[in-house]
Amino acid sequence: MVPSPSALKRFIVGKPIASSEDQHQRLSKKIALPVFASDAISSTAYATEEILIVFLSLGAVGMSAYSMLVPISLLVVALLTIVVISYRQTIYAYPSGGGSYIVSKENLGAYPSMVAGASLLIDYVLTVCVSVAGGVAAIISAFNGLSPYRVQMCIGFILLMMVANLRGLKESGSLFAPPTYLYVISLVALIVVGLYRVFVQHLPPIEHTGEAKHLLEMQGSITAFYFLKAFSSGAVALTGVEAVSNGVPAFKKPESRNASTTLIWMAVILGSCFFGLSILAQHLQPVKDHEGLIPNTVLAQLAEQVYGGRNIFFFTTQFATFAILILAANTSYADFPRLCSIIAKDNYLPRQFTNRGDRLVFSNGVIFLSVASIALIIAFGGKISALIPLYAVGVFTGFTLSQAGMCVHHHKHREDKWKLHIGINAVGSITTFFVAGIFVVVKFTDGAWIPAILIPIMMLGFQIIKRHYERVRSFLKVEEGYVAPRHTHLVVVLVGSVNKGVLQAVKYAESLRPDRLLALSVVESPEARAKLDADWAKHNLTVDLEMINDEFRDITDSVMTRINQLDDEASDDIITVIIPEFVTSLRSQWLHNQSALSIKARLLYRPNTVVTSVPIVIK
Repeated sequence: MVPSPSALKRFIVGKPIASSEDQHQRLSKKIALPVFASDAISSTAYATEEILIVFLSLGAVGMSAYSMLVPISLLVVALLTIVVISYRQTIYAYPSGGGSYIVSKENLGAYPSMVAGASLLIDYVLTVCVSVAGGVAAIISAFNGLSPYRVQMCIGFILLMMVANLRGLKESGSLFAPPTYLYVISLVALIVVGLYRVFVQHLPPIEHTGEAKHLLEMQGSITAFYFLKAFSSGAVALTGVEAVSNGVPAFKKPESRNASTTLIWMAVILGSCFFGLSILAQHLQPVKDHEGLIPNTVLAQLAEQVYGGRNIFFFTTQFATFAILILAANTSYADFPRLCSIIAKDNYLPRQFTNRGDRLVFSNGVIFLSVASIALIIAFGGKISALIPLYAVGVFTGFTLSQAGMCVHHHKHREDKWKLHIGINAVGSITTFFVAGIFVVVKFTDGAWIPAILIPIMMLGFQIIKRHYERVRSFLKVEEGYVAPRHTHLVVVLVGSVNKGVLQAVKYAESLRPDRLLALSVVESPEARAKLDADWAKHNLTVDLEMINDEFRDITDSVMTRINQLDDEASDDIITVIIPEFVTSLRSQWLHNQSALSIKARLLYRPNTVVTSVPIVIK
């Protein structure tokens, strides 16, 4: 037996949750950390690697690349500190969530808020792509034979994430917590054991051969351009930092305090692990290229060297890396639908994004995010290095606008220590603006031009959607003293042949007591006309029957033409078209002619027209 759509939906999504249960779906700090911070924490798996790719593959500077790892990581940690301090203030100032978009809208105006909204939406889609691509790269590092199936694996994991999030935020958070904490433990273990072996046991650097050895032997100087390019690549470690401030309403009470604590936890884990990995990489000298000729990730090379081969500790590290990178996409699944609903309430996105599904999640946002991410994965072949250049433009644009907006907020409300807070946010805004500018300039040809163009296009889309809603609202507005006019009522019953469905439709039409009632049929031949006439008389039907000859069998056009003629005869009529149709099970409905569906689709956009179906359900 084929399950009904409702039963299939219940199996995939789960039982509906009442709106009154919303408070019980809130997250504790321990669950919120993997839900909202997994994106930022997981960036430690590829941020150091992206710095090395710039120096070793694109910059071709050889061994001197490792001397820059620690200075760049210190700059990134300093930038992280500035951003976290700023967003901690945002959490308390805006406990309703929304992050950069809400802050920009309330303090900077409509256009900056649209820039922030577009930037964040692009960032969330790219977060899913980069996280899933990174997780698949971790699997391929452990099992190189899976490389040809990279894209298929990425798509499969995105679909898995979609289903998990359609089941509800709390349920997905409980599912994702163990892998996140496993990654943190395994990463800290790798750093501690690695640094112990380097400084106490004098563990030597990794021995490289082939393409990796060739990259290390290349000579070149570290120019300012490549230093800035490497810094901007390392700055992707900050992606996802804003997620906590966006999701404040999802925390248990007191929301702001719990969100602030979670943000600090995330910053400490992210900053210390990123810096520790950079020190370890500087001494062990892993190699990674831009083209993907070296399949193993930097983290995999470090784990193999530290643990002395591909043993249980190596595979545990790779599994944990894979798990958190796949699940880091959950940050976007938690925030993208929520942000879409906020923007949609301002009429910049379709209203469907404000609808909550059966499990109290914004289901349309979840599905749209999945489809957009799959499209990007296919377009870029699931390669993380191809996606990274698209990534941070939106992130740092959002950072800049959020902190600039907070400066205006502090000046407007003048709370305690407002001058100090303005100073902090001003430094953060200028710094992140500088980083965003660096990213656009040094990575423009690598793909940073794509979000730079997409953001204005999305802003144009926002304005078009808003104008549409304003036009609809203006059209439907009830003016003072307005009284709906009375129209005469013409009812048309469509007839194919005389059967139970038609007889019931005629009875229903008579019950409406219209000013005029007409049965309309399209026939192909004189024989068909004669038979229908005889059947009509046989059942003593008193309703006028009008038959249209159409040798070309175009029922829809014939019906539309006649209805237009009837409308011209009495232009102030409301015309109700009644369509008798029989309905069978899903397994056999496709076997029947869908002419009724075609007619209804054409009539939908016709003014002063009501379409009513009289179904006969065949069990």
